[in-house]
Amino acid sequence: METALITHADCLNHVTPAGHPEQVARLEHVLHALAPLDLNRITAPLAADDDLLRIHPRSYIDEIKQMRPESGTFQVDADTHMSPGSLDAAYRAAGGTLRAVDMVLRGEAKNAFVAARPPGHHAETATATGFCLFGNVALGAKYALDYHGLKRVAVVDFDVHHGNGTQDILWDEPRALTITSQQMPLWPGTGAATETGEYDNVLNIPLAPETDGAAMRAVYTRTVFPRLRAFAPELILVSAGFDAHRDDPLAQLNWDTEDFQWLGRELCAVARKICHGRLVSVLEGGYDLRALAASAKVFVNELIEAPNE
Repeated sequence: METALITHADCLNHVTPAGHPEQVARLEHVLHALAPLDLNRITAPLAADDDLLRIHPRSYIDEIKQMRPESGTFQVDADTHMSPGSLDAAYRAAGGTLRAVDMVLRGEAKNAFVAARPPGHHAETATATGFCLFGNVALGAKYALDYHGLKRVAVVDFDVHHGNGTQDILWDEPRALTITSQQMPLWPGTGAATETGEYDNVLNIPLAPETDGAAMRAVYTRTVFPRLRAFAPELILVSAGFDAHRDDPLAQLNWDTEDFQWLGRELCAVARKICHGRLVSVLEGGYDLRALAASAKVFVNELIEAPNE
């Protein structure tokens, strides 16, 4: 089986104001970096509202639809904007995540990377924020549980910003373990170690500014991977944000490109031991274009190199 790359040109039509860090060029750089790799390239479908209703109320979905402007951009909150193409892009990002889950669980791909935007891990149950409209990874987790009938899934989020939306949506879901590492202090201000979920199903790992890759590798080896093995999920979903890179302009962690390569390799190794290698990763942050492209490439290459079950 091959690694699936799931994306859609609609995700390039989500246009933000000039100078905004979550820009079209992010996805362009990622896709250019991944172009030489041996991947099964899949077109992301549009998510159905019935699937989005697994994590968002109808009132919120309708509100997002009403915010789509006919021209220009609409400011959803201080950091989040919509253009005429944003709604379809968000539906593709969500639908691409669902397609990735389907492919991996049906044995059509050994693992998957969803290269889409807008990102999703800051979108809460009924609040768009932090560049995010729909909770893509949280949706993938609920879909795997409720549609595919899995008993346990895990989310690992290594974006430099805390995945407050994923935590909010999965807070009281005992079948889902959410593990996040994030710089603290940093926006959005959530993610303290004391935030552990309704059923002790959330593990937050705050990292001090200037934390380097060696310290990250130590905490993942000591804390994250043992917790994953103990929970024994049947699928691992990864919020793959590459903004902990030392060159990223929005944060102050000091990871190198090779650290994301290590994360890809080790997450695949854990997935192989506990869930037959079933891993779905979804693009989140990363705002230095060269660092983003290089880090995404080495991460995805580790997905490709992971042995088949």
